[in-house]
Amino acid sequence: MKKIILCALFLSLLTPPAQAEKATWRQATDSELASLLPARAPVEKEHIETEMRTASGIVNGHGRFIAGVVLITAGYSADGKYSHYLMVQAPVRIGGIALKPGNYVFGWVRDGDDLKVHFHVATTGELVGTTDAHLIKAHTRVESLRIWPPSDKALIQIGRFGIPYELGDE
Repeated sequence: MKKIILCALFLSLLTPPAQAEKATWRQATDSELASLLPARAPVEKEHIETEMRTASGIVNGHGRFIAGVVLITAGYSADGKYSHYLMVQAPVRIGGIALKPGNYVFGWVRDGDDLKVHFHVATTGELVGTTDAHLIKAHTRVESLRIWPPSDKALIQIGRFGIPYELGDE
């Protein structure tokens, strides 16, 4: 019996806890988003006002956020190029585009039954990549922006369209 207990103890010391490997992500609260996202987002040489009631995001157990908000671009040089501001504090792959921690802007154009979404570095306007957002088939409420927690569905929703995402290792 002692051998079994010693063997079990030895094996438990060799196996790292699974919980330490992946942090749990949840929907960010309105107050968390209001304290995190800027009222005027720095986009290239402008500071564009945001529509805070459209803010959405997720947060993990380490306090890292992936959050976004709609930009009010009327009167700015964005000229339809950008419609949303995105703050990334943990590596994420959105529709195949790898984003490292930083601030991004994205916009979209209609492409048949899909949206062609282009991501840019917020401060420089440098294009990071382009991906497609597809019509969400399930009966889902239309949202200006919604970042779903990965436990529900790993999806960034823009209107009736969605882009899948994968969280990277921190």
